[in-house]
Amino acid sequence: MKKQFILSIFSLIALFISCDDKIDIGLPDSDAVIVVDAWLNNLPETQQIILTWSQNYFDTSEPTGITDAQVTVTDGTQTFEFTHSEQGKYTWAPPTGEGFGTIGTEYTLTINIDGEVFTSVTQMKQAPTVDSVTFKFEPEDTFFPDSYLGEFWSRDIKGEGNTYWIKSYKNGELLSKPSEMNIAYDAGFNKGGGLDNLIFIPPIRDAVNPFDEDENDEFISPFKDGDELLVEIHSISEDAFNFLTNVRVQTDRPGGFAELFAQPLSNVPTNIESSNPNSSKTAQGFFNVAVIESNKATLDITKVPKGN
Repeated sequence: MKKQFILSIFSLIALFISCDDKIDIGLPDSDAVIVVDAWLNNLPETQQIILTWSQNYFDTSEPTGITDAQVTVTDGTQTFEFTHSEQGKYTWAPPTGEGFGTIGTEYTLTINIDGEVFTSVTQMKQAPTVDSVTFKFEPEDTFFPDSYLGEFWSRDIKGEGNTYWIKSYKNGELLSKPSEMNIAYDAGFNKGGGLDNLIFIPPIRDAVNPFDEDENDEFISPFKDGDELLVEIHSISEDAFNFLTNVRVQTDRPGGFAELFAQPLSNVPTNIESSNPNSSKTAQGFFNVAVIESNKATLDITKVPKGN
């Protein structure tokens, strides 16, 4: 039996190696669904919600914005009206110097499109302070040259079940590759890790580094002298943590032969629901209201110890 299994695997490998003809896969058109991008935060800046129509799998054009919706967010006592600006973008501007939201408050998003109403509920939670951002030197090894790596220092908020999205910016540019998505449950990776109220574990602290290659496909140091690293910790709901976990699985694909054993492509669960249980219309995307804590540092290689 084991021998037959091994022979089957080699047969599959031979099949994929021998097939080099272009194959056009015809997929039927699917009905467009509403896609909601509603990640609000407490910063004193204009808040934005983006509504678009979904596209067929092989459609590479820009998504079509939904321009005629009514979009509101309420906390039970006041309502925030989001007005359309362009290409499906709906905005609300806070009074000068003020941010959006209050920690512990529950918010309800309501979207009305041609009489079809979609809603979502979330709660704004606290984020831990980013105490510092530092750099360290790693000497050359088999895979990497002499490198300077960034790191952040922060402690998970006391009480199990806190979840975070950690965003990193190198010289003002967000690290946005699927492999660079950095999320945490308490101070670790997953629920039940027993890492409540601890300093974030090293793999999360270190996941703020971009690992890029040069023209010769050789890894380069994530940071060089004078580079700036900004780290933001966004508080997210547990549902948002699960959503982002699924997004990472669906977008950070292994490619090649390994794709045969990867999780099948599928829609990611959403917290956007139709108010009509009998409606045939559906929505995708997510609604979250975050507190953001941040810190940054600029690399000065003269101040980074290089060891012995």
